[in-house]
Amino acid sequence: MPIEILMPALSPTMEEGNLTKWLVKEGDTVSSGDLLAEIETDKATMEVEAVEEGVLAKILVAEGTAEVKVNTPIAVLLEDDEDASVMDGYVAGGGSAPKASDAPSAPQGGTSPTSGGGQESDNSGPPPSSGEVGAKHSEGADPSSRIKASPLAKRLAKDAGIDLASVKGTGPNGRILKADIESFDASKAAPKAAAKSEAPAAKADPNAGTDVGPSRGDGASYLEKLGVTPGSYDLVPLDGMRRVIAKRLVSSNQDVPDFPLVIDCEIDELLAMRKQLNAQAPEGVKVSVNDMLIRASALALKHFPDANASYTPDGIAYHKHADVAVAVAIDGGLITPIVREAENKGLSTISTEMKDLAGRAREKKLKPQEYQGGTFSISNLGMFGIKEFGSIINEPHGMILSVGAGAPRPVVKDGALAVATVMTVTLTCDHRVVDGAIGAQWLQVFKRFVEQPITMML
Repeated sequence: MPIEILMPALSPTMEEGNLTKWLVKEGDTVSSGDLLAEIETDKATMEVEAVEEGVLAKILVAEGTAEVKVNTPIAVLLEDDEDASVMDGYVAGGGSAPKASDAPSAPQGGTSPTSGGGQESDNSGPPPSSGEVGAKHSEGADPSSRIKASPLAKRLAKDAGIDLASVKGTGPNGRILKADIESFDASKAAPKAAAKSEAPAAKADPNAGTDVGPSRGDGASYLEKLGVTPGSYDLVPLDGMRRVIAKRLVSSNQDVPDFPLVIDCEIDELLAMRKQLNAQAPEGVKVSVNDMLIRASALALKHFPDANASYTPDGIAYHKHADVAVAVAIDGGLITPIVREAENKGLSTISTEMKDLAGRAREKKLKPQEYQGGTFSISNLGMFGIKEFGSIINEPHGMILSVGAGAPRPVVKDGALAVATVMTVTLTCDHRVVDGAIGAQWLQVFKRFVEQPITMML
């Protein structure tokens, strides 16, 4: 039976991607784990692996195709013992086309159900695991074809008289594997299957999702309603990255009750230490002010762990490590690569790691685990001369630090007017997790590390 290779979801936010390059060709024998294609998501370009074995019978989506929806069939595999003739009349998403004599008649102008739409049960459930291409078998109208299982698992289940609907798959996208059949306990699964069949079907929520403005194709009419003269602008369609940024930040701005805390830090000693460190650093290492702020933030989070937290509907998650995400501008948007366990890393290590992460971020070569998650964010616009600004919280982080430019300013020291290099930072806090006192105490610790940088070495 043909095995459809589906467009995988390579990140939780991915809805579509660009199939940039095929790494195999029709007729090639494919094994589990083989690299199949390069896919560009909203954040990165990744190589994806096969989870099925067989011969690549047909490529359905050509390389270079943009905006391919997740779970769209992109290629078809045949099992080793199958003949290419099974592809005669094949229809993507629906298996082999029915013979004319077998096809039921339908009223003219009516519609017939297909398995290519987004409502089929084959496309429900969690997305395929990152880096693996999903697959499903096409078997016409047979209900078992909508159950994701490997060919071997199906044969073993058939021989043992096991209903695949009662088996919980442990493979990618809930796929049933050989081990699932071998470990299946019918006595325990039967009640669950029965209970599931009696459960009422959940109604679809027509309001699900987050609105971020007009739907695609309505940009011109949307602007005209706001009084913009037609033809006075060029309308560039949203790419995947900008669409995801819009959704996430609209959601955060609407759902997260945040508040800002602003403080000034004198950074003359920080700049002096940076100069000394770089004079003695190994070749290729150049510590930046941002690297020092990453370490100061991480140490402050460990010193004041109540601030290193995330909100969840079931409780507040207090993180064991300071995983600091740093905003990096790239073509078409921004991305936040993460320095994991930054509290345990020295400045040279942070500098080297951040240089690598930022470089690969701009080339869209980051892996999902390198930019997803984290516990805290830093956004630095000081290099653009921005004196002070506030950022929108990047969930699941409980706080984000916005860093302005350091510049000479008049200050009062010991009752006398003096000049110091001052940097203004704004800490935006999720009030569900971080109260004003917690945020203020964290800033005090952060300020001490910045103004007395020698303490970061202890």
